[in-house]
Amino acid sequence: MSISRDLLEKDLYKVLGVPKDATDAEIKKAYRKLAREFHPDANKGDVKAEERFKEISEANDVLSDAKRRKEYDEGRALFGNGGFRPGPGGFGGGGFDLGDLFGGGQGGGNPAGGGFGGGLGDVFGGLFNRGAGRAAPRRGQDIETEVTLSFTEAVDGATVPLRMSSQAPCKACAGTGDTNGTPRVCPTCVGTGQVSRGGGGGFSLTDPCVDCKGRGLIAQNPCEVCKGSGRARSSRTMQVRIPAGVTDNQKIRLRGKGAPGETGGPSGDLYVLIHVDAHPVFGRKGDNLTVTVPVSFTEAALGGEIQVPTLGGPPVRLKLPPGTPNGRTLRARGKGAVRKDGTRGDLLVTVEVAVPPVSDGKAFEALEAYREATAEFDPRAELFKAAKGA
Repeated sequence: MSISRDLLEKDLYKVLGVPKDATDAEIKKAYRKLAREFHPDANKGDVKAEERFKEISEANDVLSDAKRRKEYDEGRALFGNGGFRPGPGGFGGGGFDLGDLFGGGQGGGNPAGGGFGGGLGDVFGGLFNRGAGRAAPRRGQDIETEVTLSFTEAVDGATVPLRMSSQAPCKACAGTGDTNGTPRVCPTCVGTGQVSRGGGGGFSLTDPCVDCKGRGLIAQNPCEVCKGSGRARSSRTMQVRIPAGVTDNQKIRLRGKGAPGETGGPSGDLYVLIHVDAHPVFGRKGDNLTVTVPVSFTEAALGGEIQVPTLGGPPVRLKLPPGTPNGRTLRARGKGAVRKDGTRGDLLVTVEVAVPPVSDGKAFEALEAYREATAEFDPRAELFKAAKGA
């Protein structure tokens, strides 16, 4: 059974805002809508939004899996709403028959006080994935790390080595926690790693055993490295693929790349915080790249074609209209950053008119003639008009 007691105590349908009989399509639609609303990338620095996103993801992980959803529904029916309740006539007579419910085989409940046979214990054992002498699987811890990428790597994606440190099975004792490799079964939980407590309605709930810390085993000769826990700090280097289009301070999640689980449990997740170095020429605005390109006075005034550099590719030619003002932005389509769907954004090209130094007599005379020819044009007329009318 993969559903923990903590999950059984949560109303996952309420988390996603769907009814208990919701179809797979309705669950998928609700999850996508909420995930977009509370995604950490859209709510940077908002701790509450991040916690809400984790709840939404947890609910979707269970309800989108047919097997896990069935297990969750059955578990909630047993424990999530306060356990079983007898009918008007109690557990006998007018109520339901526990023997029939749990498959008692030969008559179910025993009116003479003989109990319910093995059915009830089997159901509880299967529900919480417990068996005598066997601890339940435990998920590994999540790991957080950081990586710094160049501007080009962030745009195009990159495979980078990450050195991580996390809890893993102790190599000195092979994960047993015992120097001799012979731990004994915990007498408190009888090796299950869990102990029962009253949960109301005549039934019990389980918690991790405090004596063995949920392992089900106790070291007779505690390992000096892990102090009997069976887990020790371990470092490893992993080649991780960072997807194209990541941005500075974005956090990505890599499922199953965290610390290894215990007793067959799944590994945790790896969260990578991305840092991106600045580029000397290009900038970024969402899925678009930006660049400032100097043009001459005559190019801006008379128009023409200019060459513009691109990130990692050949230059492109753009048409400059006559009378292009300083600061105007042109667009080179498909030359920007990679989007999530694999397409590319655009390259936004901002024109910056470069004024050359006038030292040559011919150039000076030509500019004087141009000034006389355009003497009626006042570039500040609209400025003073707006200032006067304000």
